[in-house]
Amino acid sequence: MHPFIPYAVASALFGLGVLGVLRRRNAILLLMSVELMLNAVNLIFVTADATLPKAAPTGQIFTLFVIVLAAAEIGVGLAVVLQLFRLTAAINVDEIPLAVAGDDDADDSGVAGAAAETAVSADKTGVTDVA
Repeated sequence: MHPFIPYAVASALFGLGVLGVLRRRNAILLLMSVELMLNAVNLIFVTADATLPKAAPTGQIFTLFVIVLAAAEIGVGLAVVLQLFRLTAAINVDEIPLAVAGDDDADDSGVAGAAAETAVSADKTGVTDVA
């Protein structure tokens, strides 16, 4: 058996998945593109298992493993997208705020951060620092 057609279909599916991940900004379409890539990998595993000389059915076992991982991934991904939609009323990944305003001060540590906090507290109390 010549496995050209399954490999060509798998590579086309994987290419479409990569294109979808790179071009789309909708979070649900991103998840669908990742699923498309996982299904392409499953097709390659099954084809390789069917065409290679008989050994242990590792391709089928890996395919089942990938199906289970894909199911878990889509469950968690859809939960994250649903929560994102509840918070921002949008599912565009470009509109997701990656940092909350005011987090810049949380990263400062040491003397510079303590000096800035002291200056802020002095401003709030109205007491000037003599030293």
